[in-house]
Amino acid sequence: MRDLNSLIEKYVDEPVWAVVGASNDKAKYGNRIYLKLREAGYTVYPVNRREQLIEGDQAYNSLTDLPEPPAVVNMVVPPLEAPLVVENARVAGAQAIWFQPGAESTSAAQWALDHGLDVIEACILVQLALRPRPDNIDTDPPASHSRPVTTPDPTTSTR
Repeated sequence: MRDLNSLIEKYVDEPVWAVVGASNDKAKYGNRIYLKLREAGYTVYPVNRREQLIEGDQAYNSLTDLPEPPAVVNMVVPPLEAPLVVENARVAGAQAIWFQPGAESTSAAQWALDHGLDVIEACILVQLALRPRPDNIDTDPPASHSRPVTTPDPTTSTR
């Protein structure tokens, strides 16, 4: 088994992910993670058996329904659901299970390791924030986002 940092380095660069527990609820991490991965340019599949669309994209009932194998399955579900998710991830051809904080399951993680999957327990949002930005990204906000210039209100002139 590799150390956590080398696993994170390897899998944060994998282009195809699935988020189990993806959500339309902007207050939930399943939504934040899905959107952040999508915005970062990953091919990311939302998995949620209760939703047909997540943020306008087709949602899938199960990992085994995805059109291609995800390299990484990011889990944002209660630990009691983890064993089934991990088994489906293996069947779907995933290489790694990424447990978000709060989704960890010792038994599911051990099963994954015993069946050849890598296991990561970390927050992908933190890892994405820590990634170095490419040199070609402009860090200055576009002119349209610059602070407006205030002009005196002619109706309140003191002349």
